[in-house]
This record gives sequence, C-alpha cells and structure tokens, in this order.
Amino acid sequence: MTKNLFLLLMLLVSSTLVKSATFYVAINGSDLNPGSINKPFSSIQKAQEAVSPGDTVYLRGGTYFMSESQITRKQGIYSYVTYLNKSGKEGATIKYWAYPGERPVFNYTNVKPATRVIAFYVSGSFIHFKGFEVVGVQVTLLNHTQSECFQNHGSNNIYEQLSMHDGQAIGFYLLAGSNNLILNCDAYNNYDYISEGGRGGNTDGFGSHGKKGDVNNIFRGCRAWFNSDDGYDCINSFEPVIFENCWAMYNGYTPDFKSRADGNGFKAGGYGSRAASTLPVPIPRNIIRFSLAVRNKANGFYSNHHTAGSDWFNNSAYNNSVNYNMLNRLADNKTDVPGYGHLMRNNLGYKARLTEVDKLDVKQSDVRNNYFNLPVKVDAKDFAGLDESELIKPRKADGSLPDVQFMRLVRGSDLVNAGLDIGFTYKGNKPDLGYLEVR
Repeated sequence: MTKNLFLLLMLLVSSTLVKSATFYVAINGSDLNPGSINKPFSSIQKAQEAVSPGDTVYLRGGTYFMSESQITRKQGIYSYVTYLNKSGKEGATIKYWAYPGERPVFNYTNVKPATRVIAFYVSGSFIHFKGFEVVGVQVTLLNHTQSECFQNHGSNNIYEQLSMHDGQAIGFYLLAGSNNLILNCDAYNNYDYISEGGRGGNTDGFGSHGKKGDVNNIFRGCRAWFNSDDGYDCINSFEPVIFENCWAMYNGYTPDFKSRADGNGFKAGGYGSRAASTLPVPIPRNIIRFSLAVRNKANGFYSNHHTAGSDWFNNSAYNNSVNYNMLNRLADNKTDVPGYGHLMRNNLGYKARLTEVDKLDVKQSDVRNNYFNLPVKVDAKDFAGLDESELIKPRKADGSLPDVQFMRLVRGSDLVNAGLDIGFTYKGNKPDLGYLEVR
C-alpha cells in the first residue's frame, strides 16, 4: 500500500467517526452563550441549533419559567413552544437529559396564547429525553380543544423519567412515528377547567393515536393518576399499542375526587364515529399486560367499542366502577355488542363498585384462567396489602416503579399458580394471577 493510499484510507475512517459534544442549559444561562458548562444556554430551543447526532444536552436543575416570547412557531390553532425537528441517528441519539443529581422543571403557567399550547413538539427522530418535569401547561380556548406537554411525530425516540403534572394538558400525546418508548414516566393532577364548561374531557395522562404504519410504540412502567379524562387512551390508533407494567389510578376525578370526564384507566381502542370504510385493515389488537387500574371513575380496563379483540394478560383491577369492560362494536362501527375476539389470560380483579366484568362474550373470546372463570374466591386475605397510598410513592433511583405490597398475592392464596404460561418469566409451578407475583 502506498503512503498516499494509506493516508486517504485513514482520512475516510476518521471522517466516519462520530465525535460527540456536550452542551448545557441553565436558568441563569443566555442564548448568546456558547452552551458550555460555565456559559450555558438558557433554552433547549437554542441548544437544538448547536447539536449534532450523538450530542448530549444537560439541563441544569431549577425552575424554568417559560414565557410567550419563547413560542417558537405558531401554526393554525397551535402554538409550539419548544420545537424539536433535528434528528439524531441510529447509534447516535441526541440526548436532552437532566444533569446528574439535579431536577429541571419547565413551568408554562405564563404561556397563554389564544391557541392550543404544545410545550414540546417533537418531529425529530432518535432523540432521548430524560429526567425533567413539565408543569402548568395551559388551556385558553373555551370550545372543544386540548393542550399537550409532549406531542410526538418522530420515530425511535425515548421519553424516560419525565413527569407531566399540575396543568391542564395531556401529558404525552403520540400522533405519528414508530418504535417510540415511553418509559417510567408520570402524568398526574392534570385537569382542563377552562374548555367545554370545565369538564376536562380531553385531558388524558397518555395518548397514542398513530397512523397506519406507526408501529411498535410502547408505554412501559408509566403511571397516570388524577387526570380529568382517561389514564391511557389509544382511540383511533391504526396500529397496535402496547401498555406494559403501567398503573392508572383515580382518573376522571380531580384530586379532591370531584367527578369530571370519562375516567377510564386504560381506554384500549375504538374509532369513535369514523365511517367503517375509513377504519384500518386489519383492525389492530392492542396489548395490555402486567398493568394495574385502581379506583378510576368508570372502567379500569376498557375496550371502548373497538371493532376487534385485544390481548389482556396478567392485569389487576381494584375498586373501579367496572373492573373489566370489554364492549366492542361490529364492523359497521355503529352497533355495540358484547366483546368478541378478546384474548384474556391470568387477569385479576377485586371489589368493583358496580360490576367485575361487563360486556364480554365469553363464547366469542378466548378467556382461560382469569379470576372470573376459575373456581376461586377473591378477598382481602389474598393480598399482602391494599394500601393505595403506596401507588404514588417516589420511584426508585433508576426511575422504575416503587416496590409495593398493593394486590401482591400471598403464599397460600388459591390465586397463586392459577395462571397459564403465556411466555413470560414466572416463579413457581405456573404463573400467578394479576400484575404482581407472590414473593
């Protein structure tokens, strides 16, 4: 090999290496700064101008009081405050992370344009958000409307250890994109008291409403409580959505338990009033597994007039009006019928306020080894604890859900080893019923 050829090869190799950089944002920063740790930016929007794939933006702790002057873009009925359209790439994500040991809080109380407010609009892909809070997002319109903390249109994004709370907006809202992971996030105390007479009808904790081709979107380890509409909602999703190890409590209520909107823990499907000719082919089967629904105003787990069955595995429901409501519609998307085509395994419920299981056609579904069709009796003695306050305990240091005794089975219960093997790890001879196995 000649010297010139060797130098050319070395140049080509070096040009393909990703050289990552680190930038900083702080409440005492300035967007005229270079973004270094000693001279940080003041906004994520400015940081986006500087980043390239593989770069990290550290958000320093403290409260960032957002203002209307920081609205990046207005388009139709929307005002986008932080508009993130720059993408990373596979193996080189762009990271917007809380600085280690610090907690950034973005407060939108003073952002009140006469539009819908989107705190973070994300059309970029391969982005990883981690470790910060979004609070006080406002609703200003009186008619049918909504605001959102995060609106996602990109793919291969990770939303991790985020907390969206004490505002009027939906916590997380996916309208497009594939392979997105919403991991260990909380949405709570969100109530729209402005629009439509203050009913709070569009304020869910989490929503996933992707188009055809928007596949593999997963909600894992998330919690939703005291949102004035639903905890989790995937109405109008044209592809399957997965809810895994997620908790939903007290949705449909304000924190003082005043009744507001729908109040479902998991609203898993349905297409509203869409014409049958516009529905996806095939109708997706949503997956709800190892999840928990407690004291929601309406249903704990709800099929929501879906025009096909879904998969319900190892869930637990407690003290909802109806613990499991499997209501479906026929293919005309008009005629409501008892749920058909559902696959239900190892589910558990206790102490529903009205009905344990409703609107389920057991002959047209596969519902083996659930608490409602096994020779078992469920009572308080089956559980290590029923203290609901455990469910809003702080998360672990790694962001995972707290260890709780709530509805965890005790040894000797006839609910232990009463399930069927569905391909997940379990202890003992067979899987237990419900979202937590006996210790």
